[in-house]
Amino acid sequence: MSDEIEIFLSPSINEFDVADWDACARAPQTGRAQDPFTTHRFIKALEESGSVGGQTGWMPRYIGARSNGTLIAVAPSYLKSHSQGEYVFDFAWADAYENAGGHYYPKLQIAVPFTPVSGRRLLVRDGYTEIGQAALIEGAVSIAERHGLSSVHATFCSNDEAQSGKNMGLLARTGQQFHWTNRDYPDFDAFLSDLSSRKRKNIRKERETAQSFGGEIVRLTGDQIQPHHWDAFWTFYQDTGGRKWGTPYLTRAFFDRLHEAMRDDVLLVFAMRGDTPVAGALNFIGTQTLFGRYWGCTEHHPCLHFELCYYQAIDYAIEHGLARVEAGAQGEHKLARGYMPSTTHSVHWIADTGFRNAVSDFLDAERRAVDREVEILTAYGPFKNSQKESDHD
Repeated sequence: MSDEIEIFLSPSINEFDVADWDACARAPQTGRAQDPFTTHRFIKALEESGSVGGQTGWMPRYIGARSNGTLIAVAPSYLKSHSQGEYVFDFAWADAYENAGGHYYPKLQIAVPFTPVSGRRLLVRDGYTEIGQAALIEGAVSIAERHGLSSVHATFCSNDEAQSGKNMGLLARTGQQFHWTNRDYPDFDAFLSDLSSRKRKNIRKERETAQSFGGEIVRLTGDQIQPHHWDAFWTFYQDTGGRKWGTPYLTRAFFDRLHEAMRDDVLLVFAMRGDTPVAGALNFIGTQTLFGRYWGCTEHHPCLHFELCYYQAIDYAIEHGLARVEAGAQGEHKLARGYMPSTTHSVHWIADTGFRNAVSDFLDAERRAVDREVEILTAYGPFKNSQKESDHD
């Protein structure tokens, strides 16, 4: 690494100038962040709401790189004392390491907490891509070595970042999620016309069933969102988070921070009975992608989850010319609803040579399994196998 580059750690996002951080978070192609999750405002909302830090096991240790006094690269990174809230699971690695007499925790995690969304994790100012990525990777490894950490993980990174990490000796890992792709559809019916007749009929039936729940479905963003909407959504989030994780990851204050600083980044989809929301889905709006994050309800109605989380998201993406919808981690039920397998990436550095070799062997086998799973699931997708299939219902 060049002597001109200074690597430093910071325990608070507030130690970074907003414009400097966001200059690194912006994608060179658009001049905007591709998603809200690596922006200063989102990370600040996590930190100031107490969703990270304190006793959460996510201790902020943001990595920065300066060249001649200019901030050229940053990475949202955390000292982790557990492996929860990551969605690229290394629980088995931790168990094996601990059983062999080592201390797997703390580890250094470059990630957006609680957010299984692919995107840039090595945030580099335009014009410094190669040198900035190398500085962050080398810096993270150097920090881990200096402090005796077991490992470094950059999860849900971009394909380019994964390749850069692999070129520098890190271990590459792949996974898969289900994403919807917009083929320049003018409306939802045009999307349905690409599906097999059976799948098309099923989706229409599900939408009809969901929309007959006895109320109205609304989409809210920006100033349409009022504080009382967050009161309702907090109830939904607590219910879902409690069932999935035992204790919800995000605090109530986080949603207040969203309202204050990120209303324009948010799409809320609510099922309303009169003036009362009875179910809701929270989405974040990127430059090309709508990201589905959380859902919950106080009344259970058939197919309402599919409508609010998947079909309304597709409607919004088509209406606003977005290229994709990412509906979160896991869920093969998404396949029948037009969400196809997509590969995700992460890179890993393991301090212990013997353990690193064992993990490398595991990842080689896992990668082949993931590739095969993506191939099989794609073949079972809902899209027409042939243009000869009738378009008539």
